[in-house]
Parts: sequence; structure tokens; C-alpha cells
Amino acid sequence: MSNWKKNLTLLLFGAATLYGVEATAQQSSATATQKQFIDKSNMDVSVKPGDDFYSYASGTWLRNNPVPAKETRWGSFNLLRDFNISAVKDILNESAANKSAAPGSVEKRVGDFYAAAMDSVTIDKLGYTPIKKDLKRVGAVKDTKAILNEVAYLRTSGAGSPMFGFYVGQDRKDVNNMVPQLSQGGTTLPDRDYYLKDDARSKKIQDAYKTYITTLFTLTGVPQAKSQQNAETIFNLEKKMAEAQMARVEMRDPYKTYNKFSVSDFSKTTPNIDWKSMMAKMKVTGEDTILVNNPAFFKELDGLVKATPVTDWQTYLQWNVLKSAAPYLSTPFVDANFAYSQALSGQKVQTPRWQRMSSLTDGTIGDLLGQLYVKKHFKPEAKERMEELISNLIKAYEIRINNLDWMTATTKEKALAKLHAFTPKVGYPDNWKAYDGLEINRKTFFQNVRNAGVWGYNDMVSQLGKPVDRTKWGMTAPTVNAYYSPVMNEIVFPAGILQFPFFDPNADDAVNYGGIGAVIGHEISHGFDDSGSQYDKDGTLRNWWTEEDRARFEEKAKALQEQYDAYTVLDTIHVNGKLTLGENIGDLGGLSAAYEAFKMTEQGKSNEKIDGFTPDQRFFLSWAQVWRGNILPEAAAQQIITDPHSPGEYRTIGAPVNMDAWYEAFNVQPGDKLYKAPEDRIRLW
Repeated sequence: MSNWKKNLTLLLFGAATLYGVEATAQQSSATATQKQFIDKSNMDVSVKPGDDFYSYASGTWLRNNPVPAKETRWGSFNLLRDFNISAVKDILNESAANKSAAPGSVEKRVGDFYAAAMDSVTIDKLGYTPIKKDLKRVGAVKDTKAILNEVAYLRTSGAGSPMFGFYVGQDRKDVNNMVPQLSQGGTTLPDRDYYLKDDARSKKIQDAYKTYITTLFTLTGVPQAKSQQNAETIFNLEKKMAEAQMARVEMRDPYKTYNKFSVSDFSKTTPNIDWKSMMAKMKVTGEDTILVNNPAFFKELDGLVKATPVTDWQTYLQWNVLKSAAPYLSTPFVDANFAYSQALSGQKVQTPRWQRMSSLTDGTIGDLLGQLYVKKHFKPEAKERMEELISNLIKAYEIRINNLDWMTATTKEKALAKLHAFTPKVGYPDNWKAYDGLEINRKTFFQNVRNAGVWGYNDMVSQLGKPVDRTKWGMTAPTVNAYYSPVMNEIVFPAGILQFPFFDPNADDAVNYGGIGAVIGHEISHGFDDSGSQYDKDGTLRNWWTEEDRARFEEKAKALQEQYDAYTVLDTIHVNGKLTLGENIGDLGGLSAAYEAFKMTEQGKSNEKIDGFTPDQRFFLSWAQVWRGNILPEAAAQQIITDPHSPGEYRTIGAPVNMDAWYEAFNVQPGDKLYKAPEDRIRLW
């Protein structure tokens, strides 16, 4: 991940998304002529829905759609991304070929960035020349002060993010104030567990990681033996940082990760790191307050700064330069990067360059590309229909809160106030980023990436001392995803997700409410999940519950956690019910509210069949086809460790088995494998 994308991820810190892997999508022209929104040929009707609703709804599709070699998973989200990537490619090719585009215009800047990214001949000729100076400089650090200076410089120059995470974001207890925030970090593998576990799967990934390090160093002329030694040094140092990190489940606690310090007081906890000096070098001045998600990590890091030999830090810093640059250097570096990711994900062949560079363009200058995308592929009527659906979902949620039998009137009043304070955003931003000052040159790909990293960093720190920008988006317009931000109390639906199987203006209400309606409900429910429910209507981390109501909520949430804990993936790996709890609450609350809203429609009140299915059956089948998909074993194993979303199979069934309407729609009876007695069905929102 580039430093630019890391900054974007950190800015989205705390936001809850619909899907774990971002994808981009277009409104496919194919959907306009689609006649069967619920296609029986994709189902396996030989299976009883009450025994295996996932296979019943999607069994034939799953058999006929194995994971393509260039992918790690294949399902509805991936299909949408593939539809879109072709549309984005066309936009990029047109822009790159447009000789008459005015200097500084959106088309010119987008076209130049993509043309430079696709110039693999020039990129290959350069080898690792673009980072030679960086490697030489960081390899010459002589003492602790020089190490820390370099840590700051790499971050501000877009060349790496060593030792820890840093971003600027809203203060969760003072949401109108932007503050500098420090987070645990310093590691490369996707999760601390990859360093700490010694099972065969983890060992294989550790070995692949060490091979990756060795390969990159040898590509810069370092002898094989020294490169292998470097790999051990880096792994062991990162392992010490991993040991000091909190696990992902702990990191979901917004109170545990909220630790406010004055800069001088925080520096007293880290005698080897003066944060006032460090912040100044990181372009943060005049700030006397800092938020830290894991103070214990920084105490350990402080000890490592002193105890670790300077030569080891030189190697570690060189590694940070190398790994940040590898995807943007010559073919041997890119191939080494892929071989490492292959061990993590199981992907068979590398994604084509045009596709990678299209995604990079979206991730780097997404508000420029987004303007061209929206102009060509987003219809105003889709936005109007979405706003209507959101309004209906809010009404349904209001009804459901008022009817809760486990919540007192006092807390209901606060919950409704929060619900009515939600800000919906649909399609694309009202104010596009202009990227003023970002230099893009058609002939210097690597420098373009670096320039974007610097621009993104400067843009982030420039928010300090300014009012919170409530028009800002955390996703680009073509993205197939959605999110809820607790500090903004907003629900956001990019243009990319507003297409089939989520949404189609020609589809019946059952399909749209079971698809995008449930997505809207899912994002609303994040405001009321185990984490989001701790923020009030203003987005402030502040309790609005009575003690008794909170206890009842947590009892129900624990039951849902245990339901998902029992689901098995691969051999002995189970879904982590604690890690996925917020998303599972989102699914259950979202699907329940979408069903409530659907029953207010004419179709919802009728029993008229379409293509052989009742309205209620179509509603639940629409939900199921959103989550169908195949995934490689390696990717599935990684998902369980790193992704707060449950696997698609269990998202398909996890919410419906708690809804009476699903049992009635498919005549699910005692004795069926998925049957839960009415008193055991979990009713949250």
C-alpha cells in the first residue's frame, strides 16, 4: 500500500465499511436489459433453504464461477469491479490520448498520471535509480537522533512510514477539533499474529516475507548472505514491535484507544523520543495535545530505540524505503512484491498492469478521475432514488427503535435523536479535491507517486487549526463499498455501489430493498453497533445509555458473537465473533430494517410472485446474491485474522436465521439444519 493510501486509511480510522476489500465499479449497461433480477439458474433448488440457504440461493453460480487466476476471491463485488475497471480503463486511455487537453485540466492530469504509470519501458530502464539516494542517506545514519530525524523525513517525503502510525483526525471527545494522532505500527505483515504464531500456515508466510526482504535487497546490489542477514534483523525487530501491539479486537474499543496527552507529558513516557521535536520535523507545530491509541506500544518502542544497534535501524529504514517503493519500480521489484503477496493470498497470476495502474490512479487522484467517471457513468435519477430509499430506511429504523422491547423510553429518545442526526452522502462529493500544487509529469511515474505522497501528507497536516471539513469523503466515487463514520455520524454511498445486484432502477422493490436497502440499513446500524453505539448524535464519544439498557444490549451482542464464533472456515479456523461483531450487528440490524421498509411498499404488502418467487423470497434471495462468492484458502485464512467482516457464506445466513420472516418465506421448520427456535433468535435493532 502506498503512503498516500495509508494516509487515506488512517483518515478513515474508526469508519465501518460494508466490505473488507475496496473495489470500483460502473453502472453496467448490461443491467439495463436484465430481465431476471433473481435468476433461478444460479440457484441449487435441490438443497433445502432451511438446511443450507447459501447453496440454495447461489449453489450453481458458485460451481460455475471459480476464482480467476488473477484474483483471490470472486463474487458480486469482484464482478462489479471488473465491470468498472473496463470503464475506468476507457476513461484513462481517452484522457492519456487526448492531445488537446488543456494544461492543468482534469483530463490532462489524469491522462498524464496514467500514461506515466503505463510506461513500463522507462520504468524498467530506471531499475531502482529513483530510490538510490534514499537508500544511501538512511544507510548513513549514525546515532539515535539521526534515526528519528529520518523517521520523520521519510514520512513527510512520501518515502515510508516507519516505527509508528501517524495521522490527523477528529478528536473523538471534541469532534469539532482536529488533532494529531499516533498509532501503533512499524510492522509489515498484515497483522501482529503473523509474527507471534508458529503454526505451519504462519511459518510459511514468515518465510515468504523473509524471502521478499532478501530479494529486494539483492536487487539493489547487496550480497545474498548480507541480504538474508538483513531479513532476519528486520523480522526480529518488527516482531518486537508486534509483541507491543494490541490485538485487533482490543483496537475496536474506542475508549481503550483514546488516550490524550500534552506533548510534553507524552515525551516524559518516552525519554528517548522528544515528541515536540519529532512533531516539528513532521510539520506539526503549535499543537500541545496529542491522541495515542496504545501508549504501552510507544514505551516499548522507546526502549527499542535505545537498545537496538544503529546498524539494525539503518537496515530497517532502508527496508521501509524499499517496500514502499517496490510496486512502482522495475519489473523484478514488482514481481518480488507479487510473490510475497501471493504467499499471503494464494493469487495465481499477477493482476494486469493496466488494472493495477487504473486502481492506483483512482487511489491517488481519485477526485480527478471521479469527476470524469461520474460525468460518464452516474445518472442523477439513481441519486434521487437512493435518497428516497434512505428516507424510507430511516423511517423503518424509527419504527423498530420505538418497538424495541428491551430498551427503555429514556434511551430510545437518545437513539432516535442520533438516528435523525445522520448525514447521508450519495454518489460523489459536493466539493471535489483540486490537488492544487500536486505536480504530475507524463514522463516521471515514480516521482508522481512520491509527489502525491507529499501532497497527501501536507493536505492532512494542513487540517490542523481549521474547522472540520464535513464535505470530505473517505472513498472515491467509483468505489464499490459504503461506510459509516462515527465521529461525523454520516452514512456514505459512493456511485460505484449503486448498480445491480445492489440497486437497479428497473428492479422490483424486493430486489432493491434486499440489496441496497440492506446496505443502507447496514451503515445506519453501524451507528448502533458495539462500537458506534458509544458515540452520541453529535459524533462525540460519550455515553447516552442507561446502565440497564447497555447491559441488555451487550447480552444480545454476546449471543450474536457466539453465533458467529461457531462458524468454521477451512479446517479448524473459526470466524472471530468478537472481531466481526460490529459488521454482524450491521448485517442483522440492516437486513431487519430493510425488511421493515420493504413491507411498507406495495410489493411488500402483496403476495404476487415474480419468476416463481414471492416478494419475501425475492427480498432474501437478493440479499443472498450480494454475498455469494468463492475465495482461495490462503485469502480465507488471512481474512479471518485481518478482516472485521465475516465470510460471505456466513453473512448470507447469519442475519436471516434470526428473522421470523425468513422462516415463513421458505417454510423453515424444526429439524432443518439452520433452524433456531423463536426464543433463540437474536433481535437487536
